[in-house]
Amino acid sequence: MSPSTRARRAARSRRSNPRQRSSLAALALAVLGALLPGTAYLVARQFRLGTVVTLISLTMYGAAAYVGLERRDDVIAWALDPELLLWMVGGLAVAALCWVVVLVTSYKMLRPLTAAPVSRLFGAVVVGLVCFGMASSTALGAQTLMAQRSLVRKVFGNENTKSQTRPTITNTKDVWAQFPRLNILLLGADDGEGRDGTRTDTVMVASIDTKTGDTALISLTRNWMRMPFPEDSPLHRIYPTGFWDPNGPKEQSNFYLDAMYRMVPELHPGVLGPSDNEGADVLKLSVGEALGLKLHYYVQINLAGFEQLVEALGGITVNINYRVPVGGNDDKRIPPNRYLEPGPNRHLNGEDALWFARGRYQVPGADVARQARQRCTIKAIVERATPQNVLTNYQAIAKAGEELIRTDVPDKLLAHLIDLGQKVKSAKISNIDLDKKKNYPNGRDPNYAGMRTIVQNALDPQPKPRPTATATTTRRPTSKPTAKPTTTPTTSDNLAEACAYNPS
Repeated sequence: MSPSTRARRAARSRRSNPRQRSSLAALALAVLGALLPGTAYLVARQFRLGTVVTLISLTMYGAAAYVGLERRDDVIAWALDPELLLWMVGGLAVAALCWVVVLVTSYKMLRPLTAAPVSRLFGAVVVGLVCFGMASSTALGAQTLMAQRSLVRKVFGNENTKSQTRPTITNTKDVWAQFPRLNILLLGADDGEGRDGTRTDTVMVASIDTKTGDTALISLTRNWMRMPFPEDSPLHRIYPTGFWDPNGPKEQSNFYLDAMYRMVPELHPGVLGPSDNEGADVLKLSVGEALGLKLHYYVQINLAGFEQLVEALGGITVNINYRVPVGGNDDKRIPPNRYLEPGPNRHLNGEDALWFARGRYQVPGADVARQARQRCTIKAIVERATPQNVLTNYQAIAKAGEELIRTDVPDKLLAHLIDLGQKVKSAKISNIDLDKKKNYPNGRDPNYAGMRTIVQNALDPQPKPRPTATATTTRRPTSKPTAKPTTTPTTSDNLAEACAYNPS
């Protein structure tokens, strides 16, 4: 028999018996077969088993592609269902186990029977490493799902939570038909060292057009007094001329806006009825009355934990137009530890971002300046929270969210809010200037009627005539204003311009 004939017969023998492949070729086929489980069985001539496993794999890949491309709303809804998330974790564990079993058995079927001990050891090590990688990626996915489940359960309320100001959702199919404009109260609560209870130094309202995503931010000054209450509220009967002491001194820090969260529940516990966060309910009513808006939900952020969120996002980038103090106390004449120096596109870590949002030591127009920086901070966070960045750092973000966020947003609204959030990212974010010179030269007697007019004209530049005035939108303030209501329409300032680098 000629050498060429013997070579052809040997090749046919190897083709007819896959166990005669080299150890390296068998290992490569088994590992590559893990990309589409079942194909390595077919190469090993286990046609029946290989066909079944391959068809199952193709079906699962196809289903995943279909759901990801065509049913993304359902994916979001599933990600917000704690019980379903638990089932997903179990399903992921089962899938990982099956994946490992297919890889190991595929290699055993393809591995040469006469492989040398060194080749066997090398193959076992490589397969073990691949299995470890598969298990690690699955564990990471399971941890992400559990972080999401924990976030949903701990932060977002359900129907069992108690709130006296949360609206009832009547249209579950088209939620935004019920809320053409969604108004959310944003609270920055500071309960840090040296504080007498919790004070909400940051009080803002985000008014979102649910069709376009255009968002208007309204900042309120922390030392406002005489904050009004709706006429149908029990608090209006207690404070008919606003939240203050008519027999007290001119300056009443315990009756400032930033003290209401703590003081009203302390002075009148249970006045609004059962509530999981009575201070937030009080502020929703009062701030809504002051601005002429119906506030639907609140989101409260613990400023001490705010830096965790910024760190989880990898920091934020802002323009700094003047030196911003880090620390310091004007009342006690304690100077700051350092300053954030001016400059364009300054990347801030969590601690510096917190002080950029709150620093006020000897800053001219401290409260108004701080409000402007807070709006720029929110803008920077929105820009930083890209889908890629959020997914990459999701576990840290979810953990930070558990520690620093309180809200009365119900879990059944989350899927709709995520969809709305995508609109907000690509829409216009603006600021409504409440006109300090005319409406609150100081905080003792702000002109809330004037502010309501500004807000109305900014959100609805050409309002239609309304047959009946409502208490929360058009009635005169309960306290005598210090100036006539502003009637000239005021346009909102674009935050891209307001937050630009302009040190002059």
